[in-house]
Amino acid sequence: MDNQYKLTKFVRAAGCAAKMGPEDLKQTISALVPDNKNVLVGFENSEDAAVFKINEEEALVQTLDFITPVVDDPYIYGKIAAANSLSDVFAMGGRVLTAMNIVGFDAANFPKVVLDEMLRGGNDKIKECGGVLMGGHTIESPEMYYGLSVTGMIHPDRILKNNAGKIGHVLVLTKPIGLGILTTAIKRDLLESSAINHTVDIMESLNYFSSKLLQDYEVSACTDITGFGLLGHALESTASTHSYSIDSSLVPIIKESINLCKNNIVPGGSRKNFKYLQDKIEYKNNIDDITKTILCDAQTSGGLLIAMKEEDAKEYINKIQDYSFGYACIIGQVIKKEEKELIIY
Repeated sequence: MDNQYKLTKFVRAAGCAAKMGPEDLKQTISALVPDNKNVLVGFENSEDAAVFKINEEEALVQTLDFITPVVDDPYIYGKIAAANSLSDVFAMGGRVLTAMNIVGFDAANFPKVVLDEMLRGGNDKIKECGGVLMGGHTIESPEMYYGLSVTGMIHPDRILKNNAGKIGHVLVLTKPIGLGILTTAIKRDLLESSAINHTVDIMESLNYFSSKLLQDYEVSACTDITGFGLLGHALESTASTHSYSIDSSLVPIIKESINLCKNNIVPGGSRKNFKYLQDKIEYKNNIDDITKTILCDAQTSGGLLIAMKEEDAKEYINKIQDYSFGYACIIGQVIKKEEKELIIY
């Protein structure tokens, strides 16, 4: 993907804004839990979005997210950033109503056409899932970032929480992992164009259809895989009643990320995830450090991790093959609570 605008160059120059680790984030927000009877989902359980009840039939789903450039093409960057932000509403089982832009634009190094293209890409993704762009806010910033504040709607009785998995339900992952490693390689000009295009296709793909189809099945839990990686978000989906068992050999991994990881092309966020999760995981087999690292890899616009009945899962996977690039599969199961929250084979 040749492009005259090198957005990722200035991310590297600025050191690439790092997402806070899971432990730091929990400590920061622990004293801010909302006290209101209409808050159906707050942030005390690390859910993907907040849910506020309006009446017996309607509840608002609200979220906000933004990212620094992961590719140089501003239009593609806009689409990926928007898909990443919109995904939190889909992870809750909601539908998108409106969105507002959140932009930090590096006007010192880029012309206005770059901003226009970023916002055009984002708006195309908002429209793709039936949403409406309502405006936003832009500031000048030496480090570029773009994302959305999103408002969706859901029935109060149909909310998909991340930690409500039923024991015996299988775990379905709808997109492959390795995206953090691959975007790091893109920033360092280490990835061939075919691999870049494949990575971009996956990241800009909405979780909209995959989420919408879940309404036809018995689903007990759902989350999307983003900055805390597969295992980080799986950990947030466990509870006092259950653990997650994952077979690492079944997890879909974009093949180029394996050799890159062997060559130490790993983002800082993935390393933070790896360190944080070590004492919370029981590895049953002799799993190599490369696989462990990729399982913790920080994702941008990753897939959904869903707990559902096995017979439903098989049918569901067949229906979403075109939307998952053939990667969707069963990777594990919800099991009775064990000593560790995550059991990895």
